Amino acid sequence: MNASKPEPTDVTPENARNLLIDLVSIPSPSGEEREAAERLVEFFTANGREAWTDDVGNVRAPADDAVLLTSHVDTVPGEIPVDVRPADADDLEAEVASEEGEDVLWGRGSVDATGPLAAMAVAAVRTGVSFVGVVGEETNSRGARHLVVDREEPDAVVNGEPSGATGITLGYRGFLAGTYVATSESGHTSRPEPNAIQHAIDWWTAVEDAFADDEYHPVFERVTAKPVDVDGGSSADGLSVETTLEVQLRIPPTLTADAVRETAEAELEIGTVSWAEPIPPVMESPRTEVARAFRAAIRDQDADPRLLRKTGTSDMNLYAGTWDCPMATYGPGNSDLDHAPNERLSLSEFDRSVSVLESVAADLRGDTQ
Repeated sequence: MNASKPEPTDVTPENARNLLIDLVSIPSPSGEEREAAERLVEFFTANGREAWTDDVGNVRAPADDAVLLTSHVDTVPGEIPVDVRPADADDLEAEVASEEGEDVLWGRGSVDATGPLAAMAVAAVRTGVSFVGVVGEETNSRGARHLVVDREEPDAVVNGEPSGATGITLGYRGFLAGTYVATSESGHTSRPEPNAIQHAIDWWTAVEDAFADDEYHPVFERVTAKPVDVDGGSSADGLSVETTLEVQLRIPPTLTADAVRETAEAELEIGTVSWAEPIPPVMESPRTEVARAFRAAIRDQDADPRLLRKTGTSDMNLYAGTWDCPMATYGPGNSDLDHAPNERLSLSEFDRSVSVLESVAADLRGDTQ
């Protein structure tokens, strides 16, 4: 749905910060985003914008599709007491703040990605462009997967993840998750035949060796293979040994998910592996109108823009895999603090990022400031 183009509405810096603090104060781990989504809907309707939650829980506030600003509502689990504290020397050393004494917001999601989410909501209201807050990014990206098949392609996309106020993320590796299962007959541990646990270990060791790469290659350009969960031992009836191994592989833009899967399966001799739907890698050009608008907006704040490639995966991968429009990822916060027990965000950086997003949205909409 492409709604009529609303007039931009002013949001004071104080109200922008209040929205951020409110959202960080509402626990919103994946699957429990409803209350935070309702706060976002309330913010848009209070500022004269039509907004609602869709069938999967995404917050939809359609407007001018010259650019879609979108970030995720959910966070990872973990309670961090919400507090605003003056920045100290540790904050400066961690590159959270630029000077001592500035306000720093502590709380789960302040960086990943409630800070970017709130910044985009404010910029969308101030400029009259489209906004979506998606759910489930930290688990299965169900919100983004629903969005790409349920709405028309916008002219451009800005995805919200922490890049720092001067960072523009253009690339992410892809993602492939698999489940290996093996069963063997039970027997005395003195017997030399390998059991299912050893089969799992042997397969994964072979997979890691197959993707071993020159350590001098940047991580972004390599396949990273990680086991993330394992369960094994005697079956309930004692007649077999069973093993389940959960694995994840990150895919560089030089490879496809099919190629990575084929390499992993070529090492499979015993057992079976099933794969979840992959997320493709993405690498956007630095010469698109979106990247250009960000560089100009950041320079207007007397700062030097930084072009970034991330070794993880984001919803931008899904948008790029479906929509043929320019895009980038941007948002306040130091991504080293993603999911961390000391997650925190400078409110001054939040203010600067809102200004950058506002300039970018106005530029892509064709407005003058």
